[in-house]
Amino acid sequence: MTEGNVTATGTRQNYILGIDTSCDDTGVGIVSLGADGGTQVRANRIWSQTVHAQYGGVMPELASREHVERIDDILQGALAEAGLKLGDLTAVAATSGPGLVGALLVGLMYGKGLAQALNVPFYAAHHLEGHIYAAASEAELERPYLALVVSGGHTHLFDVQHAGEYRLVGATRDDAAGEAFDKVARLAGLGYPGGPAISEAARRGDPTAVPFKEPLQGQKGFDFSFSGLKTAALLASRAGAKPDDLAASFERAAVSFLVKTTVRAAKALGRTTVVVSGGVAANQALRAAFAATDLRVVFPGQGLNTDNGAMIALAGAAAVRAGRAPSALAVGAEAYAPLANVEAQVD
Repeated sequence: MTEGNVTATGTRQNYILGIDTSCDDTGVGIVSLGADGGTQVRANRIWSQTVHAQYGGVMPELASREHVERIDDILQGALAEAGLKLGDLTAVAATSGPGLVGALLVGLMYGKGLAQALNVPFYAAHHLEGHIYAAASEAELERPYLALVVSGGHTHLFDVQHAGEYRLVGATRDDAAGEAFDKVARLAGLGYPGGPAISEAARRGDPTAVPFKEPLQGQKGFDFSFSGLKTAALLASRAGAKPDDLAASFERAAVSFLVKTTVRAAKALGRTTVVVSGGVAANQALRAAFAATDLRVVFPGQGLNTDNGAMIALAGAAAVRAGRAPSALAVGAEAYAPLANVEAQVD
C-alpha cells in the first residue's frame, strides 16, 4: 500500500478521498493530511439533485440512479480541483450509514472498488461523525464539547469527551429539524428544499404573526420535537396566514427551541463549546441566535454544511491520524446506524 507522497520539504503528505451518497447529494471531497496531523480541504464537489423538487421530498430510487450517473464526473472534478491524479490518493473513505440504503450502496461500493484498484486503505465512515468533523475542523477545539447535528434527516445532540466517543444527550422524538422546514415550506407553497425557501420568505415576514408554542415545555431532558410546530403551521396556513409570516414565525420558533435546548444541555454538562453542523447549520437566524449566547459556537466552513464528501474525507483523515485499522471490505450499508457509543451521564 502507498504510504503517502513526499513533498518538496521532505514531509509525508497523505491525500484522503471522501465519498457521500447518503441521500440526494453526490459528494466527493479530498483532504490532505500532513505529517503534523493538520488537515486541509483540497476539493469539495457536490451534485445536488433537483429531480425531487416535483415530489416535495426525496424519492429513494431516483436518488440512487442519479448517484450512479453522476459519481464518475464528480470524482474527476474533485481531482481536478485538488490538482491531483488518482494515483496520488493514499486512502478512501465512504459513508456506510445512516441514510437511504440504495443511495449509500452507490458510494460505498464505488469507494471500496476504488480503494482496491489503487491498493490503498478503505474506511467506512459514519455520516453524523462526518458532519461533526466538518465543523470541528474549522477551529482548534479541546474536548469536551457538545455537538449539535441538525439536518433534513437528523437532529441529535452529542457530548464529545474523547476522540471517537459520543454520548447521546438528546434527539428528536419525531421529525428532524430540516424535515420540518421542508414540510412547512411545502404547505406554505414556498418550494423545495425548505430550508433556503423558509429563510428567504422569513426575511419578508412578521415573526410574531403566528404564535407558535415552544415544544416540550418543562422537559427535564434535552430532546427535540417538531411535529407540534408542523401541525400548528398547518392549522395557521388553513386559517389564512400569509406564507411569509408563516415562514418567519416558524423559523423563529424552531430556532429558539434548538438554541434554548442546547444552552440548557451545555449548562447541565458544564460545556462552553458547541459545534453545530448539518444543513440547518447554514440558517442565518440560527447562527445569529447562537452568537447571542455565552457559548463558543463553531460552524462548518463554506460548502461543508450540507451533505458533502469533504466531511467524509475529514473523518477518514481522523482515522488515519489515529492509526485505526482500515475497514473490512465486507462492511455494508446501514439505514439506521446510531453514532452514540457511550452511555450519557446527565444530572
